[in-house]
Amino acid sequence: MNDDAALHDAVRVLRSPATIRERCAAIAAAVSAGQSEHLTIDRSEWPAVVARVARVTRERYPDLKIPYHSRWRQFEAGGIDRRGELDSRLAGRSSTSAARAHIDLALVSVLLDAGAGPVWSYRERETGQTFSRSEGLAVASFRAFMAGRFSSDAGDPYRVDAAALLRFTPQALAEMFQASADNPLVGVEGRAALMRRLGEALRDQPQTFTSTGQPGHLFDALTYHPHAPKLRHHRPAPGAQRHHHLNASRILGALLDAFSGIWPNGQSVGGVPMGDVWQHPRAGGQGSGAGVVPFHKLSQWLTYSLIEPFEWAGVQVAALDELTALPEYRNGGLLLDAGVIVPLNADFASRERQPGDEWVIEWRALTVALLDELAPLVRAELGLTAEQLPLARVLEGGTWAAGRQIAAELREDGGPPVRIDSDGTIF
Repeated sequence: MNDDAALHDAVRVLRSPATIRERCAAIAAAVSAGQSEHLTIDRSEWPAVVARVARVTRERYPDLKIPYHSRWRQFEAGGIDRRGELDSRLAGRSSTSAARAHIDLALVSVLLDAGAGPVWSYRERETGQTFSRSEGLAVASFRAFMAGRFSSDAGDPYRVDAAALLRFTPQALAEMFQASADNPLVGVEGRAALMRRLGEALRDQPQTFTSTGQPGHLFDALTYHPHAPKLRHHRPAPGAQRHHHLNASRILGALLDAFSGIWPNGQSVGGVPMGDVWQHPRAGGQGSGAGVVPFHKLSQWLTYSLIEPFEWAGVQVAALDELTALPEYRNGGLLLDAGVIVPLNADFASRERQPGDEWVIEWRALTVALLDELAPLVRAELGLTAEQLPLARVLEGGTWAAGRQIAAELREDGGPPVRIDSDGTIF
């Protein structure tokens, strides 16, 4: 295999959700074997965790008709049908055009979704309600989208385009999110820079996103060319027929191919930016990607959040459990707070940590691996099958809400058990 082929193979492997699972499982096995300097696992706590997740799931969804874990749930904050509000503005458009708008909104909203911090909140003028944390970020980004803040064309406000993103400033973002010295939002500069890098990526891939640089054209790329090996070859030919089936991992792969270069952190392999991918001595693997554990947290969160826009447009998204749990502070916090993941150092929470710290990487890897263990236990407790309760619904039911609940019980501000120095692009 020549160098270019080897590099291509390493990149492909590190962008695969199967590799996320394999590398995280390798780290979990090492921790279980007592080979970690940071953490241990106490599976005797599983019954209490399963009972908590099942109880929270029943409280949130008494009929057990659980939707996907998705940004669209947070757009419903306060019991408001914001998707319905958007769709009323999109009335008369084709299903493809509406899908593009839905994808545009979900994409920028998710990329702006890394932790807000414990103090910030957003007051929605249209409803008079105030929201914080993820719901606040969702509502604030929704309102910015509805106001045309992500579009450079006043005649087409309900879209995202490269020109609007390229002129994003921290000041503009702070205004949209009502951030100030008295209402501080974590990572304003980092979020604004991420929007500009997204604009650059869209501008530089006109074959996929057109000369406008609209991310919603991902819909066309994936539904007209489901088997193309590279996203840059995905522009549909005139008269091409749309495909109506798509695996979830194809959405993730397309997002990683198109947007891995926008992330400021993580690793590069052979000069190719990989994003949320980190070194760990127990990760395993071979070749130039050995010793590296990928997470792709925000990209997977975005993938989960794009399933419904594809389905609303008549495209069946299958193989949802190819995706992994999201290694962030609610899912990971649940396992720490509940005593399944046990730090070896009792004062582990006394200092702020960096995303690239071995401790953080290990905690996130255990979160992915252990939630794969937890999912079938929760299904058994609820009497549901894997088909009825895929991981996307376990998370929604589920583990994310249970993580928030236990955090509120243990800490006055409801914050996570670990403090991460976030730039607004990972946590």
